[in-house]
Amino acid sequence: MGVEGCTKCIKYLLFFFNFIFWLAGGVILGVALWLRHDPKTSSLLELEFDGAHAPSTFYISVHILIAVGAVMMVVGFLGCYGAIQESQCLLGTFFACLVILFACEVAAGIWGFMHKDTVSKEMINYYDSVYEKAVAESIVDLDKKRAAASVLKVFHETLSCCGKGQGSTFMTKFTDVLGLTDLCPSSGTLTSCHTRIDELFTDKIYLIGLAALVVAVIMIFEMIFSMVLCCGIRNSPVY
Repeated sequence: MGVEGCTKCIKYLLFFFNFIFWLAGGVILGVALWLRHDPKTSSLLELEFDGAHAPSTFYISVHILIAVGAVMMVVGFLGCYGAIQESQCLLGTFFACLVILFACEVAAGIWGFMHKDTVSKEMINYYDSVYEKAVAESIVDLDKKRAAASVLKVFHETLSCCGKGQGSTFMTKFTDVLGLTDLCPSSGTLTSCHTRIDELFTDKIYLIGLAALVVAVIMIFEMIFSMVLCCGIRNSPVY
């Protein structure tokens, strides 16, 4: 091919980083699909009570991640092929795609940082509303109370928790012991569900943030290498 010396080294470095970028896209796609179908999150986010569904903010973010992972795999392949073929057109297209992806990632990162607690807060509020109906509904609304209790039981069994914390946890356990309710999990744990919900979604958000940071670093190197290689191809006497 036409490039020689340091430019040829840049060419293979770009191919290597593109291959890593392609793999990262596959990993993000895989992680996003795992988050989408994870038994814990799925069982909670698919709950419905009194016509109201659980907050869908988390699933919206996951669907965006699925799209990003798929696009990254396509762009990574484009960069690999452009580097090997030493095509200025493909490399220019690859660079433009990287700039767009990087801008979107920065915007998504800023939005995610500003709303990092939104998912867990929405789910906690949903849990609290169901909990209040399950333990405080009048005998007239017995069917609604049973429906709330069944939704609450899913929360407790899935997360191995019971109650909102402090007094409510012990009160719920006490009514279970008396046979008035059947809300706490079979494991018998007394951990607050607020704590469990916060841990569940916070851990996953940090996982997404770490993956995004690694991809952003790779993209910066790729943009630099693609421009250097493009300039080297343009200045090569063969072209």
